[in-house]
Amino acid sequence: MASSSGIALKTFSLANDITQISPQDEIYKFDVEANKRLLRDAPWTKEPHYFKTCKISATALIKMVIHARSGVPYEIMGMMQGKVTGNSLVIIDSFALPVQGTETRVNAANEAYEYMVQYIQGSERVSRLENAVGWYHSHPGYGCWLSGIDVSTQLTNQKFQDPFVAVVIDPNRTISADAISSEYQSIPLSKIEDFGVHANQYYQLEVQIFKSSLDDELLGLLWNKYWVNTLSQSPLISNRAYAVSQLNDLHQKLAKAQSVVPSTRAPVPMVEKDKALMKKDDKKKDEVNQLTKSVRDANKIAIEAQHGLIAQVLKDIIFSMRPAVPIPGIETEGTTVAQAGDLVDTAMSIG
Repeated sequence: MASSSGIALKTFSLANDITQISPQDEIYKFDVEANKRLLRDAPWTKEPHYFKTCKISATALIKMVIHARSGVPYEIMGMMQGKVTGNSLVIIDSFALPVQGTETRVNAANEAYEYMVQYIQGSERVSRLENAVGWYHSHPGYGCWLSGIDVSTQLTNQKFQDPFVAVVIDPNRTISADAISSEYQSIPLSKIEDFGVHANQYYQLEVQIFKSSLDDELLGLLWNKYWVNTLSQSPLISNRAYAVSQLNDLHQKLAKAQSVVPSTRAPVPMVEKDKALMKKDDKKKDEVNQLTKSVRDANKIAIEAQHGLIAQVLKDIIFSMRPAVPIPGIETEGTTVAQAGDLVDTAMSIG
């Protein structure tokens, strides 16, 4: 695609990964004439990999994640407004489209396009100068990548608005119990055939999150309101539907791999010149690897469950501990500091 703008949004922490802009609000300034010149020159049409980063406002990101989470288990879609600064696409704001997709595709109907046009026209009337610079949608439970339908949608969008970036959000992975980021993605059996097939038609951009002084106030208000729920909720409970779907998908993968395992044998040692012959048997090799991938999926599910249990143990230690004060003749109930330390050691050894 001409400007080949596609990114996969990974899990991160707002508290740790926000890039402070100095001065903080400088990025929000919009130079109309400079923007017109840049759009007229369109350097991205001459260099497919012109864009290097995608900078997203913290407020816009929260809106997108909340929207994506509200649609689970279905896909959702929205638009992003912003500007181009150098070789960066800057996302200032986002808004949801009245679209609900199935588990296999998400398409904008005529009402969604009419809503989008009306929203952008309304933004212009109130002196919001940001352009429509991208769209976002969700992949609930199956990772951040572009499917064939997504690539087709992106190409259609770029015919009418260029540059244009695609953001994919996995709301289930975002709140999962997996505390360790990994490049490995567990793809459901129903999505495997489409996974990676169109990867050569887009490329991933570096994601940077920024906030303004007003965003500081907003994030502070949100934290003051929801910090109790944030600390008290368990990802094992709030995300249990996703965990069940993972186990169900693992069962299907193991059942499929079971038919291949009896016909496999240990590889015969070969010299270098004979290794070229193995390329002719790639399909067979992929079938054998089904069991290996299923083992990795099972290991990942177990690690996520362990992290969720560790989080619950630590919360219980921090918020439910009653230090024992020795009183003659009275047996003190509750967890002692020494017992709490033992629990922490046990939890860490599990992870």
